[in-house]
Amino acid sequence: MKNYVIESYENYREEDRLSTNNARKIEFLTTVRVLDELINGKKAILDCAAGTGIYSFYFADKGHMVTATDITPRHIEIMRDILKNKSYKMETAVLDATNMSIFKDESFDVVLNMGPFYHLVHAHDREKCIKESLRVLKKGGLLITAYIPRYYIFQYAAMQNRDFLDEKFAEQIIYTGELHHDDEKCFWTDTYYSTCEEMEQLYQQYGVSVIDHFSQDGATPCFSEKVDKWNDDEFKIWCDYHYSVCREKSLLGASNHVIIAGQK
Repeated sequence: MKNYVIESYENYREEDRLSTNNARKIEFLTTVRVLDELINGKKAILDCAAGTGIYSFYFADKGHMVTATDITPRHIEIMRDILKNKSYKMETAVLDATNMSIFKDESFDVVLNMGPFYHLVHAHDREKCIKESLRVLKKGGLLITAYIPRYYIFQYAAMQNRDFLDEKFAEQIIYTGELHHDDEKCFWTDTYYSTCEEMEQLYQQYGVSVIDHFSQDGATPCFSEKVDKWNDDEFKIWCDYHYSVCREKSLLGASNHVIIAGQK
């Protein structure tokens, strides 16, 4: 069966997504600021949907032992090219995060589940992803999962294009959280949008203690043009403000990207 998620990323410059402008950078800057607080010492880290490796290289550069996988072959090729200029080794592989059988049980101190979850539109695939992440995670290790809240996505789509100001589209997102590649109003690819409550319940269901829950970028992408006009001092003020409120529960559901972190 054709994988439309892979096709989408093969034709998209993921390597630019978190670095080309301030409105995008805030997601990365906030995330590493929080994760540096959570990840102590030198750890064995699996980045199980690494994209082109922005987080993998960040942590490897800091001395962690990183294994980077992704379902998109182009992303793995890019990481391997970057590694040619690195002094350290990093294991890389094309891998579906719902099947990590190439790894033994309890192989990693940290599993970064930063990308696959919101492309798994079927509940059984999301369960496989969580189960596999926990299987390869050591007892006491950290499971860090990124998701996209469903209460953010309609407002974002509508701001980008008024064609998405559609009642049926809004109801589909709110009540199912699902967007399929062949839907009339699909603006991306196969995608699943979660709720904060659902993610916390999922962690609790699998015996994972929630230790952090924060917004990576908030509503910043909705006014990206203004953000990108700020100077460095203004942008720093915004980043510091966002960090100071990124764990505020009333803001999580209205954010673009959110991370839930837990301990096995």
